Amino acid sequence: MLNLEIKARKDCRYDAVALGEVMLRLDPGEGRIRTARKFDVWEGGGEYNVVRGLRKCFGMDTAVITAFAKNEVGLLLENYILQGGVDTSLIHWMDTDGIGRICRNGLNFTERGYGIRGAIGCSDRANTAISKATSSDFNFEYIFGKLGVRWLHTGGIYAALSNQSCETVLSAIRTAKKYGTVVSYDLNYRPSMWDAIGGEKKAQEVNRKIAEYVDVMIGNEEDFIACLGLAVEGNENGLKKLNLDGYKKMMREAVRQYPNFKVVATTLREVKTATINDWSAICFADKQFYKAKDYKALEILDRVGGGDSFASGMIYGLMTTGNPELAVNYGAAHGALAMMTPGDTSMANCREVESVMAGAGARVVR
Repeated sequence: MLNLEIKARKDCRYDAVALGEVMLRLDPGEGRIRTARKFDVWEGGGEYNVVRGLRKCFGMDTAVITAFAKNEVGLLLENYILQGGVDTSLIHWMDTDGIGRICRNGLNFTERGYGIRGAIGCSDRANTAISKATSSDFNFEYIFGKLGVRWLHTGGIYAALSNQSCETVLSAIRTAKKYGTVVSYDLNYRPSMWDAIGGEKKAQEVNRKIAEYVDVMIGNEEDFIACLGLAVEGNENGLKKLNLDGYKKMMREAVRQYPNFKVVATTLREVKTATINDWSAICFADKQFYKAKDYKALEILDRVGGGDSFASGMIYGLMTTGNPELAVNYGAAHGALAMMTPGDTSMANCREVESVMAGAGARVVR
């Protein structure tokens, strides 16, 4: 069993909170962004998606720490978050003008892809409220010290929003650790976001500081190389897709450099087409590797949020069982189910996740 000290539920207001940006996702369905006449609208964000899954699928008490511009779009985002059951009382509301010069709410246009046409994302998120928010806007001492939080999840997408967000995320995780909250972090490297504030050098500077406080680190090979500067065999001459042995070497090296990591985890995805992927996951804990079952030729409806749903499933498994093997299988099954439905977040429930883990097929349930 994993030696991960998680505070008792009775002593904390929240099982888990996430710190990050929540955007409106505009989804053209089966069509293209460039030709769409209408869009379905979802809420989503790399960090928020995790606590949304923990609440809606797994029934845990969660909240999101974020900031919105105080206007009708911000209220729409709040409405969507409430529908997912996530507590909105920690949201910071910022005054703005009529056209977003002071601050604004982020938009994310994402098409799903199909067959040989890959998914495409087009974000419109500069100057958002959360990118300007400081630690004093949230009072982390009150959240982690007074209210009590068992688990904090955040990630590299939020950290890359601005120089200010780099400082805010460091303040949050330092305060969380001060009060015994477990911290998970998804490196989620996005070169286009880091380029605006200093590129890969800045990404490594920030993420290496963050890594010193992290208990559960999540990422793929590009994330660990670009964000933490890990030298992984086979990657010296440019990024190459790692095989399973390569991932194991990467994870061992990560724990060697950061012995505070209790768990290191990654999804394993082999993209055949936009709609057919091989899918699995692996984690390293207590000097052992635990691999989830393989989902071969998984048919994808919407791949966005699959990694976030993996994270929420794994966190649920770690919090409730303490068993890394069970946890990585919860994560892989939840991530797979999330990609079977539209939108960034999971529409599965815990019973369905556990049925998939047990090998249930796709027969009609009546």
